Amino acid sequence: MKRKGKQTWCFENNIYITSTGTAVGPLEGKGPLSDQFDKVFDSLYCGEVNWEKAEQRLMTEAINSCLQKVNKSKGEIDVLLAGDLLNQNVTSSYVAREMEIPFLGVFAACSTITESLALASVLVDGGYATDVLAATSSHNATAERQFRYPTEFGGQKPATATFTVTGAGAAYISKEKANIKISEATIGRVIDLGMKNPYDMGSAMAPAAFDTIIAHLNDTNREVTDYDLIVTGDLSRVGSSIIKGLLEEHGHDVQANYADCGLMVFGPGQPTFAGGSGCACPAVVTLGHLVNEMKNGTLRRLLVVATGALLNPTMIQQKESIPCIAHGIVLESTATS
Repeated sequence: MKRKGKQTWCFENNIYITSTGTAVGPLEGKGPLSDQFDKVFDSLYCGEVNWEKAEQRLMTEAINSCLQKVNKSKGEIDVLLAGDLLNQNVTSSYVAREMEIPFLGVFAACSTITESLALASVLVDGGYATDVLAATSSHNATAERQFRYPTEFGGQKPATATFTVTGAGAAYISKEKANIKISEATIGRVIDLGMKNPYDMGSAMAPAAFDTIIAHLNDTNREVTDYDLIVTGDLSRVGSSIIKGLLEEHGHDVQANYADCGLMVFGPGQPTFAGGSGCACPAVVTLGHLVNEMKNGTLRRLLVVATGALLNPTMIQQKESIPCIAHGIVLESTATS
């Protein structure tokens, strides 16, 4: 691995996404990407006795689907990198307990999937591991219980609120040639412009996404037109408008090649306020829909910038502002190699 500029890693060996797996809940399964997911559950309980176990089931299903596609067993995996939204990464830890794979817990809020993929690529590129799994999950009901109010409370939400995606995504990273390679990763900085409203995460996270995109373009000496698509993690309607405006102010027109996972996973008629959010939001869209688009030849080079709000309930109760981060990875079709 070598570094480009200050924040971007360039992987010297070909690092591939050998396979992916996704699992989602019922609302996601009724959205516009319903046929892009490997497993769709018809209940938030996912056949389990509570929501926390349901989230573990989602991650387990995503990992198993990922391994089954390449006929690999969990015993062949060197390291599992995983994280989620719950305190102490309990979903990932309990899944790792059952998987019995060497485990590194990763937390970057909703940007966990791109951080995990970046770190997995470093391990493989440097020869520290041969076969690595990266996974993440979120669940609407577990996130609501932890960060907001019990779902039974039925509190009203403003239109700026986002809707946590119920789902999980997993990717198998190796040097085994496949349709898609991870060529670069840009590591974000923590950006905090003083936003304090947990019901407007789009406004809080958009500056972090902008900062990482600009750092990536500067480090690589590229333009936004060098990408078929630049996709952010879960800025949804509010944050998407902000980042497009910020980029335009700095001379980057992304009207033709920008999208946000939070606006892709749900349809306009679904009751999701400003759009989707959560760790699973960029994970299931990227590892499901966007990976399929790359395999089909629709997309050749993709910059995925997942965004995360690094808060917890205690800090919000103490009236702290919301620090945010965004990590980016570049995915390329092997047809361009």
